[in-house]
Amino acid sequence: MALIEHFDTVDDLHPIDLAEHIAEHHRWDFDRVHDDQIALVVEGQWRTYSVTLAWSANDQTLRLICTFEMEPPEDRLPALYECLNRTNDMCWAGAFTYWAEQRLMVYRYGLVLAGEQVAGPDQIDTMISAAILSAERFYPAFQLVTWAERTPVEALNVAISEAYGRA
Repeated sequence: MALIEHFDTVDDLHPIDLAEHIAEHHRWDFDRVHDDQIALVVEGQWRTYSVTLAWSANDQTLRLICTFEMEPPEDRLPALYECLNRTNDMCWAGAFTYWAEQRLMVYRYGLVLAGEQVAGPDQIDTMISAAILSAERFYPAFQLVTWAERTPVEALNVAISEAYGRA
C-alpha cells in the first residue's frame, strides 16, 4: 500500500507529522524530539543508522541528517577525506561528511520547500530511503579506506560495482 493512501490530504500536514507516520508504517523506533524534529533508528545491513529530520519554517527546509559511528585511525583521516570527496562527486542528492569530534559519519540532505510547497509522504519516505541506501552503498568503501588501507579509488570501485553483500 502506498504511503499516500494513509492520508486524505497532505496539504495541511506538518512534514514532521508525516515523518512520524512513516516511522510507524515501517515500524522504526522514533522519538518526537520537538514539534519540528524527529529522530529515527533504522536498521541497515551494515549498521544501525540514526536519522534526524528537522523542519525549519524560517527557510522552509526539511533537513535530514543520517549518522553512524565511525572511529578511523588518525593516520587514515587524509585518505578518508579524499574518499569522502570522491563519494560526494557520485552523490546526486545529499553529501557525506565526517564529524571527527563526535566520531560520526554523516549524510546530509536539505529539501527546500519554498513558496509554501508541501512534501508528501512518498517524498519524505524516499528522502529517508535514499539516505540509508547511500550509507549502505558507501559504508564498505569507507571501511576499506580506513581499516584495509586501500586507496580511495580502489575502495570506491567496490561501491560503484554494487557487488557488496554478505556470503
